[in-house]
Amino acid sequence: MNQKYKNPFNHLLAPGHRGCAGCGELLAARHVINALGKDTIVVCATGCLEVTTTPSPESSWKIPWIHSLFENAPSVASGILAALHTKNHKNLKDHNNPKNPINVAVFGGDGSTFDIGFGALSGLWTRRENIIYVCFDNEAYMNTGNQYSAATPFGAATTTSPSDTTIFGNDFFKKDLPAIAAAHGVSYIATSTIGFPEDITAKIKKALTFSGPKYIQILVGCVPGWGYESELTVSLCRLAAQSGHYPVFEMENGKITKTMKIPQNKPPVEEYLKLQKRFSHLFKTDEGKKRIASLQRMAEENIKKYQLK
Repeated sequence: MNQKYKNPFNHLLAPGHRGCAGCGELLAARHVINALGKDTIVVCATGCLEVTTTPSPESSWKIPWIHSLFENAPSVASGILAALHTKNHKNLKDHNNPKNPINVAVFGGDGSTFDIGFGALSGLWTRRENIIYVCFDNEAYMNTGNQYSAATPFGAATTTSPSDTTIFGNDFFKKDLPAIAAAHGVSYIATSTIGFPEDITAKIKKALTFSGPKYIQILVGCVPGWGYESELTVSLCRLAAQSGHYPVFEMENGKITKTMKIPQNKPPVEEYLKLQKRFSHLFKTDEGKKRIASLQRMAEENIKKYQLK
C-alpha cells in the first residue's frame, strides 16, 4: 500500500536535495535559513546550492526562493526590496516595529560573491539597502568542476591552478572580502565555519537586528573539491578556525567587536592541510613544504591581526 511521505523535520530546507554526502554548503544553508525564518525571500546565485536544491520542477525550499543569473543575485534582491516598498512598506523589516517582518536575503558561493557578481554586490552595499548577503565559501567554482576563484587559498590545487613537480597550486592570495565590505560601510560583517553551527545561527539572528546591508561569510567544506572523507566536514572546518587559517570574527560599523578565540594549544595549519587532497602536493617536495610554512605564517598573522589568542 502506497503511503504519502511525511517529512519528519521542520527545517525550511527540506531533505531529498541532490547535495553530496557531507556537503558543508547544504549543512550551513539549513542553519542559515532556519535562523532567518519563514518570513524570508531568498535570491540565490548560480552554483551548487542552486542546482542541488531546485532541479525543475522541484524545490527543497519552504520559503520564496528565486534564481536568475550567476552575476545578478544582488540586483534581483534590490528589485524585490523595491517592489515590497512599492506594494506595502509595512511588510518590510521595521526595526522599530518587528512584527511580521519580511527579510530579503541573497545566497551565493564564493565564485558569484568574490568574482562574477561582485560588481552587483558592491552596488547593493553602496546603496545601503536592508539586505543580508550570505556567502557559502568553499573556495573554488565547485559546481563546474573545481576551478580557481579569488577565494581559493594560497597553495591549493584546482583544475585551473594545478600542481605537478614544477608548479604548486594557486600562487595568489585569497581576497579579503570582509575588509572590502567594511570599506563599503556595511553595518554588520561576520565570518564563521560549518564547524560551529551554533555560531552561524547566532550571527544570522544578530545580523537581523541591524539596518542596512549585512554580510556573512561561512567556510563550507566541499568533499569532492577539497578531497577529504565525507564524515570530516564539521571537524575539518573547525580545524580551519582553531589553527588561525580561517579567522572567525564580527565587525560592527567597521570595527571588530568579537572574535572566536583559538585553543591554548592550537593545532598547526599542517593538521588542517594534510586531510585534504587539494594540499597533498605540498607535502611531497621541499618547495611545497616552504609553502606550508608560508601558510603557517599567514595563520600567525591572522591570530595577531584579529587578536584570536
